[in-house]
Amino acid sequence: MKLLHIDSSIFDEPASASRQITRTVVERFRRVNPTLEVITRDLANTPLPHLSQADLAAGRQPLVALDDQTRARVSADSAVLQEFLEADVIVVGAPMYNLGIPSVLKAWIDRISIAGKTFRYTAQGPEGLAGGKRVVIASSRGGVYSQGSPYASLDFQENYLRAVFSFLGVTDVQVVRAEGLNLGPEHREAAMSAAIGEVTRRAA
Repeated sequence: MKLLHIDSSIFDEPASASRQITRTVVERFRRVNPTLEVITRDLANTPLPHLSQADLAAGRQPLVALDDQTRARVSADSAVLQEFLEADVIVVGAPMYNLGIPSVLKAWIDRISIAGKTFRYTAQGPEGLAGGKRVVIASSRGGVYSQGSPYASLDFQENYLRAVFSFLGVTDVQVVRAEGLNLGPEHREAAMSAAIGEVTRRAA
C-alpha cells in the first residue's frame, strides 16, 4: 500500500496546523499498516514551477525532441503524476490562504490533472480516470467557513479541492478540519484537539 503525503503550508510546525494534522494522519496510517510505503512531497519548501505554455507544449513532444533542460522538466512533471497515480491514499495539507489554497498546491494539481491520464472528455462529458483512491484533506483556516457559517459561501478551499478530486474520479474524500484558528488561543486549542481527535477515530 502506498501513501502520498503532500504539505503546502508556508509555515513549519508548530505554527502550521495543517502540517500537524497531516503528520498525525500519516502516523495513524503507519500504525494500522506497518508495511505502508510513504512518499512525502513538501510543496512549500520544494515548490513546483507554475504551469506555463512552454510546459504544455513540451509535454506533447517526444523526450528525444527536447533539449536537456526541457527534458529534465518534463521528466520531473511525469514523476509528480506517477506518484499520484501509484498512490492508494493521498494525504493533503491544505491551509486556507486568502479564501483559497496555496499557489504551490495549485501548481501540484496542475501536474496531476492531465487529459488522457487522470481524466478524459467523452460525449457525455468529462470522466475521471483516477478512481479507487482515498484522499484525506487536512484543512486549516483562521476563520470559520464551514456549513452554517455566514461566510460559508467564501470557501474556495475545501469546495475547490473536493471538486478537483471528484473531477479526477476520486469519490472517497475525507476532510479533517481545524478552523477559527485565529479567533484566540482557546479556540485554536479546541479546534486542533477536535481535528486530532477526528484523525484518531476515522483516518485509517
